[in-house]
Amino acid sequence: MKRELGIARCGLACCLCSENVECKGCKQDGFKDLCWCKDADFCETRKCVLRKGLMGCYECEPAGCRIGLYADKIKPRAFAEYARRYGVEELLDCLERNEQAGIVYHREGIMGDYDEFDDLEKLIDFIRTGKRRES
Repeated sequence: MKRELGIARCGLACCLCSENVECKGCKQDGFKDLCWCKDADFCETRKCVLRKGLMGCYECEPAGCRIGLYADKIKPRAFAEYARRYGVEELLDCLERNEQAGIVYHREGIMGDYDEFDDLEKLIDFIRTGKRRES
């Protein structure tokens, strides 16, 4: 885990991303507009956060948001909601602990263990505990 890369503006975990080893994270140096994500120029979520002067969606009220990735992706919504509720450092602590326990962020391409959920609260619980709970 590259903890120093932190959490992306949208909520995704730059710190665990294996897509680009040269990546510096999408919010390096705080509010500066530095992003190495290949989709940065097109990312509606990122544009919204920058327009609002926020560090990330976790500083906003994401419940009904459907901008960019939030239109159909549960993982960034769950990560941002976790950070909103418990703080970015707590999210990073959980992700680091989960990685050490064998939970994989990217297994095949950009899909991994956090992508196996269709319920926001179940994914938030998985982030917190590292365990899948049956209904």
